[in-house]
Order: sequence, then C-alpha cells, then structure tokens
Amino acid sequence: MILLLSIPIFLTIWEIALFIRELKKNPFDESWAIDALVFIFGAIYARLYGVYKWITWEDWNVQLVNAERHAPIYTDSLFTVVVIFIIAFAGYVLLQRKELTKMPPLVVVLSISAMYLGMIQLIVYTIQIVGAKIDNDPLDYSVIVLPVCCGIITARTILRKIHERKEQNTTNDKILENKILRVADKILRKADLWPVLAFLLMFPLLGILIMILILFGQAPDSIIKAWTETSEWALSTKQSPPNLHVDEHYLCTVAAGGHRKIVKPIRKGIRHGHEVIVNRQLCIANAFEEVLQEKTPRAHRLIRGFYDKYGFPVAKLIRHKWSADIVYFLMKPLEWIFLIVLYSTDVHPENRIAVQYTGYKK
Repeated sequence: MILLLSIPIFLTIWEIALFIRELKKNPFDESWAIDALVFIFGAIYARLYGVYKWITWEDWNVQLVNAERHAPIYTDSLFTVVVIFIIAFAGYVLLQRKELTKMPPLVVVLSISAMYLGMIQLIVYTIQIVGAKIDNDPLDYSVIVLPVCCGIITARTILRKIHERKEQNTTNDKILENKILRVADKILRKADLWPVLAFLLMFPLLGILIMILILFGQAPDSIIKAWTETSEWALSTKQSPPNLHVDEHYLCTVAAGGHRKIVKPIRKGIRHGHEVIVNRQLCIANAFEEVLQEKTPRAHRLIRGFYDKYGFPVAKLIRHKWSADIVYFLMKPLEWIFLIVLYSTDVHPENRIAVQYTGYKK
C-alpha cells in the first residue's frame, strides 16, 4: 500500500523538478520517459480507482446492484472524449519528439491548442469525480494527481519550444514580400505569443473536430452530453433508478449480475428481508440445501460452514457480467446433481423449487 501511494507522489515531485530545470534552461533530454510513466501509471490508477469505487460502464438509466455506480462519462459520447485525448497526446508527441526547425509555427501553435483541449477535458473529468463527494472518501482526491502532472508536462513542453525558438534566427524572404503573410508570419514567429495564440486557435480546432466527429455518428453537443447525461456525479443532470440490493450469496450475485440471456433470471424474490433477483439455478440450489437441512442436519452444517468460509469471498470477485456468466456455467454440473437429489427425495420437487425465495413453505 505504501508503494502504491508513493508512486504518484514520486512522479509528481519528479515532474516539478523537470519543470524547474526547464525554467533554468537546463532541460533533461529524456524527460519524455518520465512523462510516459505518468501516462501509464495514470491509466493504471484510474482503472484501480474504478474497481475500488465499483464504477461500471452502464449509463444512468440502467438499474445497478449494491454499491455499483454508473459511468461518469455518457457512453454514447465516449468516442468524442477518447478522440480529444488522442489528439492532445498527438500534439504532445509532436512537440516533444520533433525538432522545432522542422516544424512550421502554425503546426506548433495547433499542437499546443490540442494539448489545451486535452487538459481542459482532463480537468472536467476530475471535477466530475471529485465534485461528486458521494461518500466523502479522501481517496477521491487522489485523481487530482494526474491532471496536476499533465498540467506540469504541458507547461514544460510549451516552455521548451519557446526556449528553442528564441535560440533560432530564421526568416523566409518569400513570405516577407507579401504584406498580409508578413504580418501573420511575424505574429506566429513570436514564441512568447504561442500560448495565447494556441488558446485562440483552440476553439476553431474544437469546431473542426466536432464536424469530423459528426460524420462518425457523434452528436454536435456530445462534448457536453459526455458529462451531463450521467447520474451520481458532479456534472450529472439525470436521476438513475435506485440500486437493487443483491445478497452476497454468490449465486444471488450470478442471477442478478450475469447476462440475462445466459443466467436467465425469472423473477424477484425475498432473502433476509430484502429483494433479490432469482433464477432457476439459484432456486434449485436453495431447494437442495433445504432438503439437506431436513434430512441430514449435521452434513448441512458442515457444508454450510464450508460455503460461508469460501463462498462469500468468491461472491466478492464477481464484479462483471462475464465473471457471473462463468460461475453460472461452472455451477451447471452441481445444479444437475442437486436436481437429481431433489427428484430422488421429494414427492413434489418442482413445487419445492417454485416456492424458493417467495416467503412460503412447500
């Protein structure tokens, strides 16, 4: 845990040190390697945070179970969000890896604009998460580390290109012959103006991206819907249905959490005073346990003790539909054995199965 928490702190301190070296015009040539670690660990920690917070990729209108949370990004607009991040990363790579002497000033400014778009979107995402304050968990503030590091990377990358430009002294005689182009060239070649020009060009760049994304089926306002068409988060405008409580019995988890076409839920039932989703496999297993308790109570206590020790931990690992589906198939042989026992010991086995989790006794 100490190592897990120390890595982001270590990378942040390192990025600050690299920025200070850039201010002193003593850049570290391999700074891109540290940046790569920030991007890689940023993605890993974002995923770990999602698992820790039970964040799904279901939209606000889907009913979830237990502590699950809806996606902080509207899935229909996810393509737009991803494209903007890719464009921002491409701008960073272009500025970081290509020599300034081989880059037209307009390309430099547009690359900075792309990084601005990525940073703004990352800040919006951070506000979406941190601003929710659903359970006032201090760990929520850990997501601030990534935008802080990316902000430092953006500032350092821009500063490096400004320093490189000031060390050059190049002109283009053909351009200087045209008055309009001469003025534009004069403005673009002033490195100190690049951050401001990039901010102004950011809006036309975003407009062009939106028009291109429309051709791929994205809505014109998808950049806004990405954050507002959500529930439970800071910028959300939707109210999701209340989560369904699912018992920690792992077959209850399978019945409620797997794909409907596979686990085949049939109805709602009652277990320990709350609603659960029931499928036939769950009813058969519970009916078998009931018969076992009636016929051989000692064996039932031993089996129940084994399940309480190992079954509940297994249930906590079932966090995805595919994992619930796998458990469903793995339980099939046992389900058939349970069914054979029921048909061998009970006069009306289907009646016993049917009344499971209804509150009635056979």
